[in-house]
Amino acid sequence: MNSTDYILETRELTKEFKGFVAVNKVDLKVRRGSIHAMIGPNGAGKTTCFNLLTKFLIPTRGQILFDGVDITPDKPAAIARRGVIRSFQISAVFAHLSVLENVRVALQRKLGTSYHVWKPEASLHTLDAQALALLAQVDLEAYAALPAVELSYGCKRALEIATTLAMEPKLMLLDEPTQGMGLEDVDRIRQLIKKVAASRTVLMVEHNMSVVASIADTITVLQRGALLAEGPYAEVSKNPAVIEAYMGSANVELKGAH
Repeated sequence: MNSTDYILETRELTKEFKGFVAVNKVDLKVRRGSIHAMIGPNGAGKTTCFNLLTKFLIPTRGQILFDGVDITPDKPAAIARRGVIRSFQISAVFAHLSVLENVRVALQRKLGTSYHVWKPEASLHTLDAQALALLAQVDLEAYAALPAVELSYGCKRALEIATTLAMEPKLMLLDEPTQGMGLEDVDRIRQLIKKVAASRTVLMVEHNMSVVASIADTITVLQRGALLAEGPYAEVSKNPAVIEAYMGSANVELKGAH
């Protein structure tokens, strides 16, 4: 496969904390237009990896390439401007603003007009139309006027995805998007991720194996900071090293997913 087929690559990405190696020479390749899941037992280095990709942490060694460009020296804001958007970076939901206003704030950030309080009302109406279109994408249009505080947990996560979409990501990084959800909300977010991934690339850290099995094109398994296995779910889930890594209940969940 040609390197231009990959939107994101890491080369021997490494992070050490006072002698402890949290991420160890990880070579990650995320194919353009795919849903790529990063899984692994607790302490495997998944969140550290995400923090390195968005430069919330500085790599000890290694390279990060986005769209073929070495972005290793970039600061978090520069990486976001390139189109690498992590859900929580811009998704702090403002509880007492309406659902529509939350998305409008994200749109204003994208335009760089967050503090232009004197902008004419007509320009805000343009943003309202864009915001409603984004809410329609995540099935929250009916809740546009509702204060965000009144949304269910699953709907709040959907609103976070809408605010992430407002930043026009080329690569969406979703960190545990279904964490703490009941079955109904998990299914809603699973379908939503699949829908928004139709026109962009998604890299997600996810603990729910049924979600991973049903939507991920490629799965990277990390263990103790190193890459243990990579491939489609059907292949990875049968890998003896992966099964061994998921001890106890996680192992049962891994084998029982469908």
